[in-house]
Amino acid sequence: MRTLADLRVTERGRLATIGGERAFRRRLLELGFVPGTEVVLRKVAPLGDPLEFEVRHCRISIRRKEAQALILEETP
Repeated sequence: MRTLADLRVTERGRLATIGGERAFRRRLLELGFVPGTEVVLRKVAPLGDPLEFEVRHCRISIRRKEAQALILEETP
C-alpha cells in the first residue's frame, strides 16, 4: 500500500482513500484532496517536511505525517 508521502518529486498518483480523524479528512476534502483526484509532488522542504503537492491546479503544503494518511490507488 503506497501513500502520498511515498511519492518522489514530479511523480503523480491518484488518491484512493483519506485516513485520519474526521476534522482532518474534512479539511483535506475542502482543499481538493478528493478520492480519484490526481496529485503531483512538486517540492520537498530542505529538511524533508513539509511536502508541496499540486492538486487541481493549486499548490498545497502538508506535513509528511499527514501525507501518510492519504492512500494512493494501485497502478499496474
